[in-house]
Amino acid sequence: MFLKPNKTYILGISCFYHDSAACLITDGQVAAAVQEERFSRKKHDFDFPKNAIDYCLKEAGIEIKDLNFVVFYDKPFVKFERILETALVYAPSGITQFVRAIPLWLKQKLWISELIRKDLSYKGKILFSQHHESHAASAFYPCPFKEAAFLTMDGVGEWDTASFGVGRDNELDIQYYLRFPHSLGLLYSAFTYYAGFKVNSGEYKLMGLAPYGRPIYKDLILNELIDLKDDGSFRMNMKYFGYCNTLRMTNSHFNHLFGAPPRQPETRITQKYMDIAASIQAVTEEIVLKMARYVHKVTGQNNLCLAGGVALNCVGNGRILREGPFKNIWIQPASGDAGGALGAALLIWYKYLGNKRIVDGSHDLQRASLLGPSYSDSYIENFLKESSAVYRQLGQDSIVKEVSDLIIEGKVIGWFQGRIEFGPRALGARSIIADARKADMQLKLNLKIKYRESFRPFAPTVLREKANEWFDLKGDSPYMLLVAAVKEEKRFYVSEENKSGFERLKDSRSSIPAVTHLDYTARVQTIAREDNPLYYDLINQFYQKTGCPVIINTSFNVRGEPLVLTPEDAFRCFMRTEMDYLVMGSFLLDKTKQKPIEKDLKWQKEFTLD
Repeated sequence: MFLKPNKTYILGISCFYHDSAACLITDGQVAAAVQEERFSRKKHDFDFPKNAIDYCLKEAGIEIKDLNFVVFYDKPFVKFERILETALVYAPSGITQFVRAIPLWLKQKLWISELIRKDLSYKGKILFSQHHESHAASAFYPCPFKEAAFLTMDGVGEWDTASFGVGRDNELDIQYYLRFPHSLGLLYSAFTYYAGFKVNSGEYKLMGLAPYGRPIYKDLILNELIDLKDDGSFRMNMKYFGYCNTLRMTNSHFNHLFGAPPRQPETRITQKYMDIAASIQAVTEEIVLKMARYVHKVTGQNNLCLAGGVALNCVGNGRILREGPFKNIWIQPASGDAGGALGAALLIWYKYLGNKRIVDGSHDLQRASLLGPSYSDSYIENFLKESSAVYRQLGQDSIVKEVSDLIIEGKVIGWFQGRIEFGPRALGARSIIADARKADMQLKLNLKIKYRESFRPFAPTVLREKANEWFDLKGDSPYMLLVAAVKEEKRFYVSEENKSGFERLKDSRSSIPAVTHLDYTARVQTIAREDNPLYYDLINQFYQKTGCPVIINTSFNVRGEPLVLTPEDAFRCFMRTEMDYLVMGSFLLDKTKQKPIEKDLKWQKEFTLD
């Protein structure tokens, strides 16, 4: 009798700060990865990811006793040492912050091993990796390159806030660190707070606001707030920041320097805060470019991998690709703390266990980042019947034909297919899609579908082989993490005379105005058929009918809500908003044929605003 060889299962966990997640590696392959927020419906949920872990085990068809290793993505005792030392350095002013933090540390964060054993009934080996080593592993191990430099940048891990080094085969060697409190992530978050957005959530809004402003405070930031060196390292002038010793990111010195207090959330955004956003974005881009050039100088590598929360700054990423010395870059799609679960698990498989890493130089190992739960047609249809929904079942060819026609008619479609994305971007599994050629679509989607600020830009998905005809993009961008300029020949030039702020939104700037930002750029997702056949076929059908291979792709949710996970989530979001159609699996729903939901006036307060 032939015996099936035993597989090696490694569970990675990240939690207790933001974006808790779990990831299961089976013999080196990423079998499943998902954020806890998808289940709990709390955006950026930081709790222990019990639901995410249960899903990962179920997806692999195993039980907790089958795991060979559980690995946590950072080292809690080292992190606690940093918090304790910081409190002592800033005493007595830091005591209040320290006292507030202590109960959670004593109750949970210092007892990770005990928590894992108790909550999961796990009796096997538990390992811990360093925070930035987890980020570095998440950047290098899934990338398509045999060897590459890596650069990680975030708020803070244990003590480190940035790192770089070289990955080669299954080895990962971190060579340099930047240490707390000097942190690009915390610098950007300080301005996020000052502009009235939520820290660890609203950073992408600050980036989206930047094109409306002028970088008139850039020199002030460089002269007063940070001492930036040629290698991209820097020291922050902590006189202006509050995150070491208060519960605020900035302080009165910061307010005095910029001549105003922090903007209150949900108040009108004035030109001043647009200029603030433009200034810190310009400084951030200068820092990451200096860092990238220094990493290239030290490592001599042609390829660069990025991870850490700052790697979600797709404007900065685009500049590294266009202006940096590297030939290729690859960015972990779950670059924030969620990706630490994946990185920690891969670190054990490759570095700790010494397994061989095989790559082909062109295809990554992230599996299009479609790594979370999916729902069968039978599950979806049972739900629709129970909900008394009106629907039609279509074959895939009919879905592609009918939905492409609906997009051309200007309809807004909820698109729910297959496994949910791992990472913050909707990539064609849980997306809201529409016609990028419609000039009014940005406003319509923001105000009537997403219920969010009117300035927020939308991103395009473009057929991979047509991307170079529409965007100045070097290589692929499968994870929507690169900003590129719309081609000159697709642009409509607009006079900016006597216009400022959000007035500039009214002008069409290209033949795909709904995804063209004020500066004629777009945050591009390229789609290859091998990664997502149905989504590719839909856009290709739209292209065959219109000559345009580009559609709008935005996340399937409303403001403050995590990406919809289940058919129940999707149907609820569809019925509460002004979306026109919903496609779930093989089923097409027309809003006009559904029974309106009963009075549900409080639902927009269900999710905390970001």
